Amino acid sequence: MPAAVVMVAVLAIFALGYRYYSAYLAKRVYALDPSYTTPAHTFRDGIDFVPTNKHIVFSHHFISIAGAAPIVGPAVAVFWGWGPALLWVVAGTVFAAGVHDFGALVVSVRHKAKSIGTLAGEVISARSRVLFLLILFFLLTMVNAVFAVVIGILLDGNPAAVLPVLVTIPLAIGLGQLVYRRRTAALLPSIVCLVIVYAFIPLGVAVPISLDGVAGALGMSAQTLWVLLIFVYAFFASRLPVWLLLQPRDYVNQLQMVLALAVIFLGVVVGWDAIVAPVVNDVPAGSPPWFPLLFVTIACGAVSGFHSLVSSGTTSKQLDKETDARYVGYLASSGEGALALCSILACTAGVVATAGEWNNLYTDFATASDGAVGNFVNGVAGFAGNLGVPLTVGSVFAAIVVISFAATSMDTGVRLQRYIIQEIAEITGFRPLARNLTAATAVAVLIPLALALVPGNFAFGTLWQLFGTTNQLTAGLALSVIAVWVTKNRRNPVAVLVPLVFLVVMTTWALIVNLSGFIASGEPMQMFLLAPLDVAIFVLAVWLIIEAAIALRKAFAQRGAVQESSSAEETAGTDESQ
Repeated sequence: MPAAVVMVAVLAIFALGYRYYSAYLAKRVYALDPSYTTPAHTFRDGIDFVPTNKHIVFSHHFISIAGAAPIVGPAVAVFWGWGPALLWVVAGTVFAAGVHDFGALVVSVRHKAKSIGTLAGEVISARSRVLFLLILFFLLTMVNAVFAVVIGILLDGNPAAVLPVLVTIPLAIGLGQLVYRRRTAALLPSIVCLVIVYAFIPLGVAVPISLDGVAGALGMSAQTLWVLLIFVYAFFASRLPVWLLLQPRDYVNQLQMVLALAVIFLGVVVGWDAIVAPVVNDVPAGSPPWFPLLFVTIACGAVSGFHSLVSSGTTSKQLDKETDARYVGYLASSGEGALALCSILACTAGVVATAGEWNNLYTDFATASDGAVGNFVNGVAGFAGNLGVPLTVGSVFAAIVVISFAATSMDTGVRLQRYIIQEIAEITGFRPLARNLTAATAVAVLIPLALALVPGNFAFGTLWQLFGTTNQLTAGLALSVIAVWVTKNRRNPVAVLVPLVFLVVMTTWALIVNLSGFIASGEPMQMFLLAPLDVAIFVLAVWLIIEAAIALRKAFAQRGAVQESSSAEETAGTDESQ
């Protein structure tokens, strides 16, 4: 099967989804109001609440959600075959991710830009807030741990990419000062910044930066040292005003994303590469079952609960107009679906030329997990090679793209984790942590750091499964908040309820499958850390699902009562007029 044919078909479906389905959601389900005053204006403080041009907000939101996950998940999931992986990416993006991301943003904007956890308490029940916040805490802990490991692997394995990645930080800060202080348009300066970053690639190739010597002197691996440095950076970056580093780097990264997608798509067409992987793979005996694990292995890129945290945590505080939510929420999820499509094509066509070579990369699930990031990087380099780019430069380019996206997601993730920790501390009455920014940020950094430093293939081989399950569960629970809100506002919630039910069923099933695997593994880390964590998340999830079901039933009952009352008043008015 030519990869170009698959690519064009999927992109056409995404375009139709945005053109028609998102318009339906905007008008009939979420009822966007162009005159509504958003929290960015109401609570403007110049730090978190900043009314921002929709294109820049889109950049922030898109790059925050399009981290390593939509690359790694599909790169692993093609182990079961590219057919099931692609079907889930397409259906999930159009009918689940768009509904979820768009809806979480709208509901948060309508509730003073509060987080999805707090919204659960207001929309569903008071108990739901605590339950949801605890699940979000677990999710963000795993997100930040996994992304740090991804960045560490790439920086350690691609020393030529280190210098271009490092120069991005001062360039973004300078861009932020220029745009925010002088009110300069961001497009042209962002293009200049990106050109400078790529101009450093040849220098990075000539002067690769490796931490092997320093790490050896400290008695640790270079990857471990990179992970430590990444969390130190995240500690400081997550405390800066959003306009100083997060927003400007997001805008540069959006241009980088557009360029990366263009390189991949053009490379696919020019090279006319064939997909050599099987549509459905005959996996070895003892492999994890694709049903339901496919739907949690590919989280970001199909639908992701992490997106609701971004929508309600940072994006809703920057939205200038409520009508911008369609462009930012739904279109960004489609863009992430396009990135997942690129990952599938890179790992089934770009990285190999024959089915035999592909089989060597995907002999078993462990091999597929270990090589996921490398397969994507090499696949993108192969597509770039079709355009005449040397493989060495193409590999560095692909590594910079993944590192940049993952780092931005980590910045956002640590910032959101700090919000969650402060909310939990406020609820429990532990005010020193609730009001101390340094202490809350330190907790947000140290806990995922401990998970990221677990030796072996813990991050991808084990933690990724629980991360994916918790992530998708969070998406289902966020959809439950959206469904109750839509129902209370007397609009049709079917578009929200369908993905909600599917995700809740798949994720609770996957939690049970994971628990069985953790216990059967015999490994202490899985048996005594992940198994209890799995049980805790399962109990919290079931409890919250029950709370949501009760709230949804009440919402339907209240809507029915209002409709009956309205009908009665109309009948009485008609009788009086007669």
